[in-house]
Amino acid sequence: MNRIKLLSRSIREFKAPTIQTPLLVIGEVIFEALIPYTIALLVNEVKAGGGISRILHYAWILLAMAFASLLFGYLAGLTCARSSCGFARNLRHDVFYRIQQFSFSNIDRFSSASLVTRLTTDIQNIQMAFMMIIRTAIRAPLNLIFSFTMAYYMGGSMAMIFLAVIPVLGIGLYTVARITMPLFKAGFPKYDALNESVEENVKGIRVVKSFVREEYETEKFHEANENIRRIFTKAERILALNNPLMQMCIYSVMLFVLSVGSRLIITTNGTALDIGQFSTLLTYSFQILSSLMMLSMIFVMITFSAESAQRVCEVLTEESTIRNPEHPVTEVPDGSIDFDDVTFRYFADSEAPVLDHINLHIRSGETIGIIGGTGSSKSSLVQLIPRLYDVEGGTVRVGGIDVKNYDLEVLRDSVSMVLQKNVLFSGTIAENIRWGDKDATDEEVKHVCMLACADEFIDKMPDGYDTYIEQGGTNVSGGQKQRLCIARALLKKPKILILDDSTSAVDTRTDALIRKAMKEYIPSTTKIIIAQRTSSVEDADRIIVMDNGTINAIGTSEELLKTNEIYREVYYSQNHQESEESAVLSASEAAA
Repeated sequence: MNRIKLLSRSIREFKAPTIQTPLLVIGEVIFEALIPYTIALLVNEVKAGGGISRILHYAWILLAMAFASLLFGYLAGLTCARSSCGFARNLRHDVFYRIQQFSFSNIDRFSSASLVTRLTTDIQNIQMAFMMIIRTAIRAPLNLIFSFTMAYYMGGSMAMIFLAVIPVLGIGLYTVARITMPLFKAGFPKYDALNESVEENVKGIRVVKSFVREEYETEKFHEANENIRRIFTKAERILALNNPLMQMCIYSVMLFVLSVGSRLIITTNGTALDIGQFSTLLTYSFQILSSLMMLSMIFVMITFSAESAQRVCEVLTEESTIRNPEHPVTEVPDGSIDFDDVTFRYFADSEAPVLDHINLHIRSGETIGIIGGTGSSKSSLVQLIPRLYDVEGGTVRVGGIDVKNYDLEVLRDSVSMVLQKNVLFSGTIAENIRWGDKDATDEEVKHVCMLACADEFIDKMPDGYDTYIEQGGTNVSGGQKQRLCIARALLKKPKILILDDSTSAVDTRTDALIRKAMKEYIPSTTKIIIAQRTSSVEDADRIIVMDNGTINAIGTSEELLKTNEIYREVYYSQNHQESEESAVLSASEAAA
């Protein structure tokens, strides 16, 4: 019941057609129920020797009833389509809007593939069920009641046969539902797995082809696809029992009506049951049984969509783990950052924390380098600054204020992040850059692209800044994508700029030019640079060495070379490699 109440909120401006549809269906059913009764009167009139005028009289009445029923049915179809499509649109909007409010923790819990399935397949199932509920689920029971009433009026006790089949159908349908519901519940997560397999394959198609793993990926997709087929085939086999059960009831009733009705007409010379009543009873029999068939179809659809409704409601009722405080701070004073005894876990049940008792103080305007091995929690550290995740213990402050006290939009608008996984969206280059500032002029867009050394390749493109970027930025190289993302971040002119290994795909010369441009363009901005190369951070005011979720050391490059083994090992291994490469290059040039 709670699910129905929650989903019904998405009807909103489509309440009128939602109410109109059942009312129009009632009109349609009334006229449909009266037509066989009028036919019976016509048959009796002909039997009594009525003239052409009486026949025409009933003919005009039947024609008017048929037209009225058709009109009501047509209008009901229109309002039903408008209502169901509008409801589905609103529901998609509500689910998408809710997802936008999710924290990273919420999204991690559902997975992106599952959220896509809920926004598409599940909502489509709910739309079909909604369409049936406001039209067919009204039409079928009303048609059943009216037809049974008229059948009883025309055929008396013979109509009671219809009541005899209802318990049989009820028990059968209940048994089917009880068996199939767990199967549907188990089946929909398989859809999520299938979507995840497709999404992963399409995103990584270049890697798949470069490693010649098409056969492996095809097999993985086949397995996910086969799992769905197996579960839903089993469910459909059980649901298919509805049809033979219904057919058995239909033919049993028809056999009874035909045999008993024919015998009554013959043995009583039409006094207990005449031909007009008999033909009408047969017509009502068809209407009653067709209504039962409709109810069976409704039952199947609602059974199928019940799990979809549950999955969509899970998203609608999910509360973001990160919310605005009651009286949020609406201005960030400066770019200073403080970590006071911060501990963090991605999952509450994880044994070891990702960050363990971090204490760090960064002055506004400082350039901070962060270096460390894979899995040392460098990215986890900086994601706490714009409150993408909440800490488990301790406090993170920006501008001297706990990040939990800020309005989320204000805080995140003051922090620009270029993440490890650079993302560009479908649209022109200029449109992608303007994510940093939607009101930026063309000159401002070009200026930040120049600072990020992106103008070098943009000017060579046929359409320049109007060049269309494919979804995910698949038509630009990794280095070009990184530079565009840096330009986008610079356009924001933030109080804090975080570069999370975002120059790894550019050469050291371009990397140095970008850092120099940032220093001159946004001197008062706090800059945090996560890098694997020591050359990217060696001119920073301070360098943080991370190791296994803790701060191993803090200092300048010169200080760390003297005091820190981790930094010294990384520095000399990289510089030794660069020296060897330079020597090889010089030797090659000399030989040439």
